[in-house]
Amino acid sequence: MKIEIWSDVMCPFCYIGKHNFEKALEKLPFKNEVEVEWKSFQLDPTLNPSEVKTTIEYFKEKKGIPEAQASQMVSQVAQMGQMAGIDFNFEKALITNTFPAHRLIHLAKKHNLSSEVEEALFEAHFIDGENVGSIDLLVSIAEKLGIDKEEAQKVLSSDTLDQEVNQDIADAQNNGITGVPFFVLNGKYAVSGAQPVETFVNALQQTYNETASPFKDLSDGGASCDADGCSI
Repeated sequence: MKIEIWSDVMCPFCYIGKHNFEKALEKLPFKNEVEVEWKSFQLDPTLNPSEVKTTIEYFKEKKGIPEAQASQMVSQVAQMGQMAGIDFNFEKALITNTFPAHRLIHLAKKHNLSSEVEEALFEAHFIDGENVGSIDLLVSIAEKLGIDKEEAQKVLSSDTLDQEVNQDIADAQNNGITGVPFFVLNGKYAVSGAQPVETFVNALQQTYNETASPFKDLSDGGASCDADGCSI
């Protein structure tokens, strides 16, 4: 069974969704029969790759959300993160253009390290306060996970994988995917948002037993992010 997951590195619900999905998968007897493919999605491709903003600055300047409201939103998401076993550090998180990070995800796919790289990128962004648009950081992450440093440097400093990244983004648009995380189960069912573990368990079990019409949504519209921001 194949699971495709559209995600962006700076989406907190994608991080929560990843953890809940993986916990669900561990509960299922067919977990070793599941192939996971991470797909690229950019929440804000207009961001300048050479600039970074704090989370609160981004909400204020790009979304027009007052600081008090932004702080409350961040606090709510942090509470959701704790339930998923994630200690978000939004005070340190740096918002920037994530396209370079998606290049790394596609490089990792060639080495069967996609999930490991996704986790490392989420941790770098949301916990360590690293700039995930930095080539030096991305090369370091690649090297730590066993990818050759010279290969990573060459690929991440060029447009070699840009077509693959852009194809994922185009596929999302063609399939009407406007928010992430978005899980496509065996090309038939869909689960959107950071759903609870049990929702993923039920959806995965149902998909394993029987697939039906394209993109039938098995969820009830969980928390997700889109181009207009994140909602709970």
